[in-house]
Formats: sequence, C-alpha cells, structure tokens
Amino acid sequence: MARFGRLGRLAGGVAGGMLAEGTRRIAAGERPRMGDLLLTPGNAARVTDQLAHLRGAAMKLGQMISMDAGDLLPPELTAILARLRDNAHHMPPPQLDRVLVQEWGRDWRRRFRHFQAHPIAAASIGQVHRAELPDGRTIAIKVQYPGVAESIDADVDNVATLLRVSGLLPRELDIATLLVEAKRQLHEEADYLREREMLERYREQIGEDPAYVVPAAVPELSTARVLAMEFVAGSPIETLEDAPQEVRDRAATALVTLVLRELFDWGLMQTDPNFANYRWQAESGRLVLLDFGAARPVQPRTQAGYHRLLMAGLDENAAEIRAAAIDAGFLGDAAADRHGAIVARMIDVIVAELHRSGPFDFGDRAFVQVLREEAMVMAQDRSTWHLPPIDTLFVQRKVSGTALLCARLKAEVDLRGLIGAHRDAIFA
Repeated sequence: MARFGRLGRLAGGVAGGMLAEGTRRIAAGERPRMGDLLLTPGNAARVTDQLAHLRGAAMKLGQMISMDAGDLLPPELTAILARLRDNAHHMPPPQLDRVLVQEWGRDWRRRFRHFQAHPIAAASIGQVHRAELPDGRTIAIKVQYPGVAESIDADVDNVATLLRVSGLLPRELDIATLLVEAKRQLHEEADYLREREMLERYREQIGEDPAYVVPAAVPELSTARVLAMEFVAGSPIETLEDAPQEVRDRAATALVTLVLRELFDWGLMQTDPNFANYRWQAESGRLVLLDFGAARPVQPRTQAGYHRLLMAGLDENAAEIRAAAIDAGFLGDAAADRHGAIVARMIDVIVAELHRSGPFDFGDRAFVQVLREEAMVMAQDRSTWHLPPIDTLFVQRKVSGTALLCARLKAEVDLRGLIGAHRDAIFA
C-alpha cells in the first residue's frame, strides 16, 4: 500500500508539473504539445526521486528508460534519469541486520573478521557491502532489499499504468506479452541463487581470456537473497573518458567483442548494459564484469536474425538488410510498407557509416541525429508501432547500451573486422 501510495503521489506530482508548464507556455503565446509538457526536467526529477525511494522493479524500469532512451531524450532529461543507475536509497543498519539474521542466523557477524556496514554500492534490487573473511580474503556481498521480490508484479503493472495514462504509449500497442516477460526477468534477477549459477557459467565461458575478469562466487555465504563473491578491484568504466585514445579503444573493443561472443558463440547474454556493471583495471588493462542477474539464453532464431542482418550490412546489400530487419522483427510490415522511403534512407545512412574508411568512430554521433529525425517521422504514425520479439528486445538492449557506452568513451573500434570474424557462425 505504501508503494502504491508513492506511485499515486508521483502521478499527481507529474500531472501538477504538466499543468504548471502548460500554463506557463500558453501565457507565453505557445501551443504546447503533450509530450513537451510531460518530459520536463521538473517531472523527470520527480520520477527519479520517487523511483529511487521505491527501489526494486519500479527503479529498475526507470533505469531501463534512462539507458534505452539513448539519444532520443533531451540531454537534460537524460542526465536526470541517469541518476537512477546507481543512486538507490540504501537500507538503514537495523533493516540490514534483520535481513542478514534471516539469511545467515543471529551469529552472522562471527563469520567475518570485518564487515563494512555502509554499502559500497546501492542499486535497484540490492546493495553491496565489502567484508573480510577470517582467512584474509576480501569479498563483496550483495544483499537484496526486503520485499523487492514480492513487489515486482505490482510495480511493473503500476509503472505500465503510468505510461498509459501519460499518453507515452499508444492504446493500439499491446504490451501484455512484454509485461509478462518483464516480470519474469525481474523475478529471475531477484533470485540470487540463479545469479550465482550465471556468474559461474560466465567464468567458465571467459576462461583465461586476458581481456576480462569475472569474480568467483563464495557458495557457503550465498542464498536466494544474498550473493557473496570475491572482491575485484577496479574503477568505474566512465573514468576512462579521460584516458588516452588507445586505452579507450581497447576497452571498447573488449565490450563489443563480448557482445558478439555472447550473441554468436555462447548463446548466453547478460542483457543489462548498466554502466555500473563494468569496471576497469588500469594496471592490467582488463574489463571487470559484474552483475549477472539479467543473464539469459539467446534463442537460435534471434542469433540467426542478427547474423543475417549484420552480414547484409557488411555486404552493403540494402534490399537484404530491409528483408532481414522485417524477418527478425525489428521492423513491422506496416511501417515498412507505409514508410518505405524513410526506411531506405535510414539503411543508406547506416551502411555508409559502417563502411567509412578506418575504424568505426563511436564518438562521431552526427549520423544519429539524421536517424533520429527520420525515426521521429515514422513514430508519429502510431498505427504502425510494432514490438519486436521479446528475445530480440533484450538482446537489442545490450547492443544499444554497449554502443552508448562506446560513444561515451569516444572510442574507435574495428567494427567490420569484429563482425566479419563471425561470418561462418552456426546456430543450433
């Protein structure tokens, strides 16, 4: 009831902000559009603050919006929503103690030489503490917020209702399947025993690859609500923004290579590209991979769809790109038929960028503005809005988030070479 009340107050606050902004613009002689009234910095700040307090699935969905919006939202709104990526309100010590007593027993402190009460990180589903074991090992312990798993279904439904009421989602778009899948995914993320299994699978897949580090789990301290693993030192990936070009390029190459291996070699992908899930070890030049709650298998049909699309791009075959995009579900038949000229122009822009001489420059975002302007014309025709297959949505979230991070680093990557190395991939 308390969570529902917070969402209700959030809706009221957003509505009040829309009314105030509308009045201001009308007084200035403007004719405001509904989207302009809704997506104001004031409303974005209201949403950010309330979702950070709510934590759990509500905050997780806000994180998804902040990541997936990419270049589509105005910069000031993106900056406000970006606070959701690592700015949850952490548990007070008495609440933390109650959770750990429930998971480990009343004498849980005897398991450690030292346990740092203040979290070193706090996110949507849990917070992370640093601790030292009696044998001297330093570990990281992720503790889930109480009630998170139980609130997932209601949070997803309530946030979806807010999107409907706001008018951001057209009534013609059926998102029922997406909501079911979002709930399933979030329930999986709240199962730390499953995450531990995925962590161990990724360690096995990475093997001795010198480009990556995946922490080892500590099984004896891990439960369905607590995940313990070795502490791996590293700096936030964003700190590389000021690093030499060679270092930024190496990190971005590792990020892109990882996505391609997940998609075409392993059929297993960690689908949450939140920047906080990556750290960088300057001394070793290795990428630290964290948080495997959103790891999921990739269906062979999805693998084949991406492969066909990317190979068509390498071959500069515009007709095949269009056909592959429709077959994979990226593009709906109605949109392709009604807006064929726009689709053709967007394909031409993408192919031209991919085949510019030299490595692909993620820092050059001029073409994104061109694509955005074309896409906005299509988006105004809400009757052609289309949801890709669920599996594709999760994969594309990782692909888009990785591209956004590479752009943040202004990295240059041999994209054609990395993609071409998978030309002969075979899917079961």
